[in-house]
Amino acid sequence: LLESRQTSSVPDHFAADSAARRAIELAAMEAVMAAERALGNEPADVSDQKIGYDIASHDPRAGHLRFIEVKGRIDGADSVMVTRQEVITSLHEPEKFILAIVSVAAGSAHAPRYVRGPLVDREPSFLETAIQFDLRRLLERAREPA
Repeated sequence: LLESRQTSSVPDHFAADSAARRAIELAAMEAVMAAERALGNEPADVSDQKIGYDIASHDPRAGHLRFIEVKGRIDGADSVMVTRQEVITSLHEPEKFILAIVSVAAGSAHAPRYVRGPLVDREPSFLETAIQFDLRRLLERAREPA
């Protein structure tokens, strides 16, 4: 019992400290920004605004915005947490919303995978602050950035 209490309380496949989590987030953000630029879009980091997505990416050809929520996950992770506000954004702006999932290993980000449209079919209750999604099942819906 004592030994189990002395071990880390961080679940498997989660970064153990805030600095490691921040490094994963930054690597994932840069990977998505680079993917958007490669598509000819003009991405802007709006993550500090807490508006339900991290990147507003302007598509100059179509003249519209893409609302991209970035989730960086340590290699081997099996779930992803999406906040209530992010879920609501996916429901209210289904044509614009993209959940970008980026696997990060040893500080290096893999290519992003995009899940488009609403993440669920109903708005979360006020009692729900976030929804935990099975990462494998989300990735089954994911596509390459386009």
